[in-house]
Amino acid sequence: MKKELIRTISLYDTIIIHRHVRPDPDAYGSQCGLTEILRATYPEKNIYATGTPEPSLSFLYELDEVPDDVYKGALVIVCDTANQARIDDQRYLMGDKLMKIDHHPNEDPYGDLLWVDTEASSVSEMIYELYLEGKEEGYQLNTKAAELIYAGIVGDTGRFLFPNTTKKTLKYAGELIEYPFSSSDLFNQLYETDLNVVKLNGYIFQHISLSENGVASVFIKREILESFQTTAQQASQLVGTLGNIAGIKAWVFFVEENDQIRVRFRSKGVVINTIAKKYHGGGHPLAAGASIYDWAVADEILRDLEEVCKSSS
Repeated sequence: MKKELIRTISLYDTIIIHRHVRPDPDAYGSQCGLTEILRATYPEKNIYATGTPEPSLSFLYELDEVPDDVYKGALVIVCDTANQARIDDQRYLMGDKLMKIDHHPNEDPYGDLLWVDTEASSVSEMIYELYLEGKEEGYQLNTKAAELIYAGIVGDTGRFLFPNTTKKTLKYAGELIEYPFSSSDLFNQLYETDLNVVKLNGYIFQHISLSENGVASVFIKREILESFQTTAQQASQLVGTLGNIAGIKAWVFFVEENDQIRVRFRSKGVVINTIAKKYHGGGHPLAAGASIYDWAVADEILRDLEEVCKSSS
């Protein structure tokens, strides 16, 4: 499949690269890392990275503004996005051909060409593999591309602490840091936290509910976000902080926005993406998400999570 993707990319003069809404480092890393690789390899082509900028990640890359008419006859590539509903910039269907590159379960197999590898730690890791495959065709990896891909791998592996970190992941990371960017500066920018977010995290630790079955839950309503002057995005990014607490098997954040309640699942071993799928979400077996529109549904989700954790005992 990598060879077919490389062949298809070579045929198009205009390539527009998308990723998912509310991007994380892997979304930015894979989308923008691929953009840099293709720009270095094909300086004569028109390569664009589109989407709504995420302020906390804007230091990584500046996205492009793409007029509608640019999509005519273009190849569109979507990175790190399992479901079509989560693609940022819904003009992705306006191109000539659509390509999907992802590492989530392929429950929405959209696109003309699909490369899905659920064993990959991140889509950024996959983009590095695409570069390695394309070296014989002249693919170039510049320092910015290496930094972006490294950032994406770091983000989706939790700084190489998550179980999706493999021997291959570490090998690739070792090759990437040979490029002349500062990994320590990158870590500082990725994980530097504003004081108000730290205070919100303190609130979270003080308001965890933990059941006898090992289910932890946190409810963050709009008035809480407002009181700490934080956003739903910032609150959702704190979901991983509960992972070191003893006695927790799986946990869930409910974060209220203006028009929905974002649900973020995490687990130390219990498969939870099946629950997310039940509520029209999805994700990885140990990290998933969904959106609901009524607090009563949160009680249903907790019952489902309790049942899964109880049966795993």
